[in-house]
Amino acid sequence: MKTHGTLALIGGGEWTAPCRDLDTDLLAQAMGKTVLVLPTAAAFEHPEREVERASAWFSDLGTSAEGLMVLNRRDAEADANIRAARDAEFLYIGDGSPLHLRSVLKGSALYDAIVDAYRRGAVLAASGAGATVLCDPMVDPRGGAYTVGLALVSNLAVFPYHGSAADHIRERSVDLLSPDAVLVGLDEATAIVRKGEAEWMVEGAGRATLYNKRGGKPKVVKPGASLPLS
Repeated sequence: MKTHGTLALIGGGEWTAPCRDLDTDLLAQAMGKTVLVLPTAAAFEHPEREVERASAWFSDLGTSAEGLMVLNRRDAEADANIRAARDAEFLYIGDGSPLHLRSVLKGSALYDAIVDAYRRGAVLAASGAGATVLCDPMVDPRGGAYTVGLALVSNLAVFPYHGSAADHIRERSVDLLSPDAVLVGLDEATAIVRKGEAEWMVEGAGRATLYNKRGGKPKVVKPGASLPLS
């Protein structure tokens, strides 16, 4: 199925001043529609505060945001939540625990609705844990190895908070990378963005660092440039 939406995988630091230009562009793609925020990854860390923070941020950018309070598997199968996700024009998956987020979304009717909305034309943004989980392979937060992600994006792994991560965890992710996959380290407030079927672009305040096992040194890509995945 051809994809018409916009996907933004963000290295963390969402809803802060360095993300203003990035989020303004994403809002333009969604034509300023209400942002539906999923605080699922922060289910055990005051998810309502994440929604409040997102609401204040997007209000400052001239639009509204509301929470889709999917905190557990039961919520991910609730009809009202599924309808809201399917009808959304801009979905934003927040940061937190990637393992909890994966356990809630994997194989759920809600995840199917999210993917359907994105493929039909919605903006789908995911930061930190969210960006990691949408990929396969998925960087395991317990030490930098790999596990199975949701595979919206295949053969591409995202390492969030790349600029501030512990060296030994980042190095382990690089060492254990499959020859068939690419690892993208994303600084905070930095995203790789794909609009429809176009190539990936780097946007935001920092840099993307590209690693693979096919030889050569890591490639650092600055905002405004395309990501050379081939």
